[in-house]
Amino acid sequence: MQANKRLSLIVPVYYEEEVLPLAYPRMKAAMEKTGYDFEIIFVNDGSRDGTMKILRGIAKADRRVKVLSFSRNFGHQLAVTAGMDQAAGDALIIIDADLQDPPELIPDMVKLWEQGADIVYGKRKKREGETFFKKFTAACYYRLLTSMSAYPIPLDTGDFRLIGRNVADVFLRMREHGRFLRGMSAWMGFESVPIEYIRHERAAGKTKYTLKKMLKFALDGITGFSTKPLTLPLAFGGVVTGLSLLGFLAVLICACTVGAAAWLWGLCGVCLLQGVVLLCLGVHGAYLGRIFEESKGRPLYIVAEALNTDFASEEEK
Repeated sequence: MQANKRLSLIVPVYYEEEVLPLAYPRMKAAMEKTGYDFEIIFVNDGSRDGTMKILRGIAKADRRVKVLSFSRNFGHQLAVTAGMDQAAGDALIIIDADLQDPPELIPDMVKLWEQGADIVYGKRKKREGETFFKKFTAACYYRLLTSMSAYPIPLDTGDFRLIGRNVADVFLRMREHGRFLRGMSAWMGFESVPIEYIRHERAAGKTKYTLKKMLKFALDGITGFSTKPLTLPLAFGGVVTGLSLLGFLAVLICACTVGAAAWLWGLCGVCLLQGVVLLCLGVHGAYLGRIFEESKGRPLYIVAEALNTDFASEEEK
């Protein structure tokens, strides 16, 4: 057992009653292999199936397991944040419960942390058990985000990572609602080291990450860590204006030679102006929406039940 050091494993869960009996033993074994004292923090993100019943049983049998249960679904990123708020470790490891990210990599992550890395992030060499659509859209999104972000965000990474206590303390000072943890990590600029692995198919159950949730997550990532969309309408408007002038010139030439219907002038002008205006309003609306969410000053999440922790019931963060 390593002296005076402790690790915290943070596991957000949402409708995972099928996979939890498989995930907990593997996570526990991986943490024990590190040689450090540890805690495992499960955060139930509003599940209404048997997830919480299973977690109560695990927490009763193992005092090293802490459980936070939200009053409703607040989202994956806020579930991770709640776990970080509760974590007491010198290093925090974030992993999903579905076992697509192998817990057996945790000891290797810890070794890299011992060698001086502030952040050790999982980099996917291959994604098993996912549709072509999911792989294609994920690849396109991460490359789009990297091209837009002012801070380099590693490609093909998720939230499976280890962060040192110095990094975690900075995280805890960042309380925005539209959270994008891997972008926040890049913004900090700490020493980061990748560890490559093959992302497996889910061990059990079905993914709860719907297309709607993926789109919202993508929008949070882009609007939270890039101001380039604010300037895109200007560039787009310049291109469209130039093309429209050429179009009007073409119509003028046709009108002077073979003739052109008068309504074409109005149709081209109206379509052009409406498209540019709607695009600009949509981009600015996304940023105004973030300002609106932050200005309300609401708690990031609400804990309805806590086990083996110093959290008070109904405490708000």
